[in-house]
Amino acid sequence: MKRSLTVTALVIAAIAGGGIWYVQSKLPMRQGQVGLNTLQGPVTVRYDERGVPHIRAGNQTDMYRALGYVQAQDRLFQMEIMRRLARGELAEVLGPKLVDTDKLFRSLRIRERAASYVAELDHQSPSWLALQAYLDGINQYQATHARPVEFDVLGITPRPFTAEDTISVAGYMAYSFAAAFRTEPLLTYVRDQLGSGYLQVFDLDWQPRGVLAPALSNNDWKNLGSLAQLSDQALSQAGLPQFEGSNAWVVSGKRTESGKPLLAGDPHIRFSTPSVWYEAQLSAPDFELYGYHQALVPFAFLGNNRDFGWSLTMFQNDDLDLIAEKTNPDNPNQVWYHGQWVDMSSSEQQIAVKGQPPVTLTLRQSPHGPIINDVLGSAAGSTPVAMWWGFLETRDPILEGFYQLNRADTLSKARTAATYIHAPGLNLVWANAKGDIGWWAAAQLPKRPAGVNPAFILDGSTRQADKDGFYPFSANPQEENPARGYIVSANFQPVSPAGIEIPGYYNLADRGQQLNRQLSDPGVKWNLKNSQALQLGTRTDYAQRVLKPLLPVLREVVSDPAERQLIEQLAQWQGDYPLDSTAATLFSQFLFSLADAAMHDELGDAFFDTLLTTRVIDDALPRLAASPDSPWWDNRNTAQKETRADTVKVAWQTSIAQLKATLGDDPAQWRWGKAHTLTHDHPLGRQKPLDWLFNVGPFEAPGSHEVPNNLSAKLGPAPWAVTYGPSTRRLIDFADPSHSLTINPVGQSGVPFDRHYSDQAQSYIEGDYSIPHLDETEIQLNTRSLLRLVPNQP
Repeated sequence: MKRSLTVTALVIAAIAGGGIWYVQSKLPMRQGQVGLNTLQGPVTVRYDERGVPHIRAGNQTDMYRALGYVQAQDRLFQMEIMRRLARGELAEVLGPKLVDTDKLFRSLRIRERAASYVAELDHQSPSWLALQAYLDGINQYQATHARPVEFDVLGITPRPFTAEDTISVAGYMAYSFAAAFRTEPLLTYVRDQLGSGYLQVFDLDWQPRGVLAPALSNNDWKNLGSLAQLSDQALSQAGLPQFEGSNAWVVSGKRTESGKPLLAGDPHIRFSTPSVWYEAQLSAPDFELYGYHQALVPFAFLGNNRDFGWSLTMFQNDDLDLIAEKTNPDNPNQVWYHGQWVDMSSSEQQIAVKGQPPVTLTLRQSPHGPIINDVLGSAAGSTPVAMWWGFLETRDPILEGFYQLNRADTLSKARTAATYIHAPGLNLVWANAKGDIGWWAAAQLPKRPAGVNPAFILDGSTRQADKDGFYPFSANPQEENPARGYIVSANFQPVSPAGIEIPGYYNLADRGQQLNRQLSDPGVKWNLKNSQALQLGTRTDYAQRVLKPLLPVLREVVSDPAERQLIEQLAQWQGDYPLDSTAATLFSQFLFSLADAAMHDELGDAFFDTLLTTRVIDDALPRLAASPDSPWWDNRNTAQKETRADTVKVAWQTSIAQLKATLGDDPAQWRWGKAHTLTHDHPLGRQKPLDWLFNVGPFEAPGSHEVPNNLSAKLGPAPWAVTYGPSTRRLIDFADPSHSLTINPVGQSGVPFDRHYSDQAQSYIEGDYSIPHLDETEIQLNTRSLLRLVPNQP
């Protein structure tokens, strides 16, 4: 027995030792010396207490090569999975369930656009040389180190990263901004199948002559609903960052306590593990920036130094049109275009599938653009739907734009950098230490025919889908040093100085109005402390806008004394979402139940689910609540005609039943923090039991949808899983930029078991901040390890 126990103990020890060795072999090397090919001189990388690298090089080429190397140490799997998603190559490693996602991204033509984009670039420009050095650093790391754990789990064979991969990831970012895939089929269905009365809650112009001709068949509508669902699932189920909205504001020195501009920003992006941003300070004799980098992009999308800084929000202009084509009855491969039948082109691609034979995908293209409903195969319906997309149709020198923005220390330089960003649309909110502030809505805005509303699917047999070029950048919304002394950007619809219409899928105005109301207070001098409170705010007026017309109805239709007390609790509620609020929980459930009771019967499962993923539902519900005669109140599945009171009563009863079933019979236990939680999902964490290994959370989450602390869950029944929110929070007072504030939602590293994998997650959810180190003295004081990169000897 003793011998058996000894043998068992040795086996367990060997397994444990092997496991420890395996884990250790995957961890980033942050201490010691490493030789790199093509370095011109030594580079020092100091890692601080959060695992952020502070890179100091003798020249910018070495600096970018070092960034690629150290970012690959922490984020190689993120780089791999992002390029595979963007290029339609997920099924090769994740199996058949990702074939439809690959088909969708192949149909977007991101791969082809990336290839033509790279061919058009000036290969001697500083931005191109920086990109090549960065990619070389990534590839040198990959070629000389153990594969990430995820590569082993999925059987991924490493292959070099290329400039085409970088541009493909930029294309993915542009696509994640595009709400048209979900919204345009939905709104067109409401217009053409339900009618003008139903369209009014969306506050869109009713166009009786805009109905598609020829009319789409029932099968077409069904499959457009499927396409909208596929578009959402391709983003939400990949466990990868998706851009959703943002806050940014800048206050001039005359409105701050310090007398210098104060910049704030928190881009709202789908939560994931690892998080979207990789922080790094880059220093060379002629360059310095503390930046926030995306996978495979060497230039910071957010950043600052002692002299200037900027943040981003989504412009949300509509740069993607869906176009229903009229086909030739005698030749289904021809469409009616400008008065004649024109052939569609076609090509085939092979999609590699793990464990199965490749899948052949036929890609068709009309004169308007790629046919995107072909991804549904034989279920695509009889009407080809083409896509016109700004990302494919503009020059879009976005890398050059961010290369310049990383160096834009004056208003004119920042403005010029903004002109290089064509798609996706971005708001650049900028300031410098000299006292200037500015904002530019950066995008190329297409000229559409007068009267065309691109919120609907357009009729390809007419001139509706034509574009007459683009407006000049001077027509874009923008401000420089406004007299009021501050600028707010929060995804609401901006106004063009040229008076042009800017169609788009904008967020509610409530969040921006809340920020504007506080920033406009002349009695407040802004500093880092009160700016934190503003950034972490958990209320707007949205809830009151919905409840005000419905509270009298609820008082009329609810008779139970305990439930009437809950109604009065809602009446007294201020619309905020702290962890201990029970009114927040009750309202959120009631909001979904109201939408479900009023709109599900008209839309059916697919379009109703799509509605819940769009921004138009946010605007529609307050308008519906205030419209007692809206046709939405009638339930089409019953013989009688329901009124607003009937449907509100059903929604209330459903809400109470759902909350009791999920959170208990005692309303005092319906705490917001219990019902509203955040888990940072890893792409592999969606598969049990890998979730316990790769995911981080859950955490009780304050905030909600469309409040400043925009920790958002999809509109649905309780409980709610937060899906997106502030991807970082930054506050910079240019009187003392070396002591600005920041936070990462999870951690700097994407390597499981690394100490920086999730070390900021608790601080983030509690609203804490860290200080990003800019000064050399503080960097040295906070250095936890030192890595030296040196040139390999020939």
